[in-house]
Amino acid sequence: MRKIGPSQILGEIQVRHWAVLGLLVLGMMLLLVRALQLQVLDNGRLQAEGRARQLGAIAVKPVRGRILDRRGEVLAISTPVDSIWADPNILKPSESELKALTEALGVLPGQIEKLLQRYSDRKFVYLRRHLSPEATHNVLSLNLPGVYTQREYRRYYPSGLSAGHILGFTNIDDQGQEGIEKAFDKHLSGVEGRKRVLRDARRRIVQDVDSVKPVYHGRDLVLSIDLRLQAIAHRYLAEAVHINNAIGGSALLLDSKTSEVLAMVNLPDFNPNDRSDISNGHFRNRSITDVFEPGSTVKPFTMSLALSSGSFTPDSVVETSPGYYRIGGWTIHDIKDYGDLSLSRVLIKSSNIGTAKIAMEMTPHELHKTFFDIGFGQITGVELPGEQSGMLPNRSRWRASEHASLAYGYGVAVTSLQLARAYAILASDGVMLPISIRKRQEESPGHRVIPEDVVADINKMLEKVVSPEGTAQLASVPAYRVAGKTGTVRKLSTEGGYATDSYQALFAGFAPASDPRFVLVVLIDEPSLDRYYGGEVAAPVFSKIMTDVLRLRGVPGDRESNINQIVFSHLDSDMGA
Repeated sequence: MRKIGPSQILGEIQVRHWAVLGLLVLGMMLLLVRALQLQVLDNGRLQAEGRARQLGAIAVKPVRGRILDRRGEVLAISTPVDSIWADPNILKPSESELKALTEALGVLPGQIEKLLQRYSDRKFVYLRRHLSPEATHNVLSLNLPGVYTQREYRRYYPSGLSAGHILGFTNIDDQGQEGIEKAFDKHLSGVEGRKRVLRDARRRIVQDVDSVKPVYHGRDLVLSIDLRLQAIAHRYLAEAVHINNAIGGSALLLDSKTSEVLAMVNLPDFNPNDRSDISNGHFRNRSITDVFEPGSTVKPFTMSLALSSGSFTPDSVVETSPGYYRIGGWTIHDIKDYGDLSLSRVLIKSSNIGTAKIAMEMTPHELHKTFFDIGFGQITGVELPGEQSGMLPNRSRWRASEHASLAYGYGVAVTSLQLARAYAILASDGVMLPISIRKRQEESPGHRVIPEDVVADINKMLEKVVSPEGTAQLASVPAYRVAGKTGTVRKLSTEGGYATDSYQALFAGFAPASDPRFVLVVLIDEPSLDRYYGGEVAAPVFSKIMTDVLRLRGVPGDRESNINQIVFSHLDSDMGA
């Protein structure tokens, strides 16, 4: 074995030393080259990436509150959807990319180019809003720089047609435009928040950092509406409008114990989920926006004034022969000569002459006050947009014809809701309660409008109206006592005066008569000419709706037998008033 001398050992150490030193120098040189590359050659790119991957604050949209019926059924709810937006400064698609993006978005050719050109000076433009999940996936799979998603919400109305006029709708920004959505927009909307986020180079959010301002989601709203009763009213009203070849109609149901609105239906209707090709007129809630002369449905209140005056009793006799009555250049007609009638039978037979003669024994100002006290000429305060106050003239001087016609419902204009509120007074022993479209959490105090004993007399008369001797046999409900009044009103002509071939058929009433639970007003607008009387057209709708409502709510019957069941195939002309 050869021995290694000191000189050889020293030489090997020197070689290793220089090798290590060389490696260190090489490493330093590589670091210097990399530093040069980062600081000089790649400086622009790194700065751009640094700017791209940065913190930023974005808005946090609140979720709009739900609208519920009184039983908790959802009437309106916001569902999450995605919208596609772009930064025109970043999105520079090729021809093939533009075609693919156009197809994925489902927009017209050329639409994207126009948007990018029009908003080229901005950093945000919607390409399309509220896409389906599949469409959103197709867009994002293109992986185009400058194309992003934004989470939004779209309103959905499970009840569709039946409650459209009550609920209204929101616009694409989830802001209330009609109905409850508009009236309670602030309550439902909530308050927008803000949060800090970290974005990547493509401006996609990669991390939520922290909350800058808390988001307050919208609050739920519970309505007084019972969706089951709403559906019942909608079904029978639609059936009646179709059968009678009418242009429209309304049905309004109140809880007589609380004056809560349980159902409010109008035709023509609309589906708030699909408003394409629908005219603005369909959005109108006719129960509160459209006014009409109530005709004979106001006669009970004229009679209440007469009885309250002390000058009349239910048995006071009024002469109505020979079937017409001239007053102040105006001729009032009954459908036939009834001869002498008691005050009760004036109402039961709906005699215009008898009503006018009774009213002429009181001043027009007393009659005006009576109608004002029951809510005519003033809004109900139902908290729905567009409510009209109607018309109740208050003249310093009244012509005799104006005085007389006011007594049987001409020269005054009301909404269906105003008429329902008036009948709710009769159903609650003469006390007026405030109307509510929201479910009451506690009892609301009312005030007396008509003396209790007078109401008792009037309601007995109204029960007989819904009997073989009255004008509203078809409003009867099996096993229940019903009280109510018909109305048949000529509509005003566009050429002045009253039209000879245009009517509105009305019925207003309540049940069970012994302990009223529900008040219902039915209006059929312009039924066909072969049938247009309230007793023929509106009364049967009342019967069908009220029958189902009473049974669904489990209200016990108050009629001891069915002796009042009658055959309607041979009705006399008394149904006409």
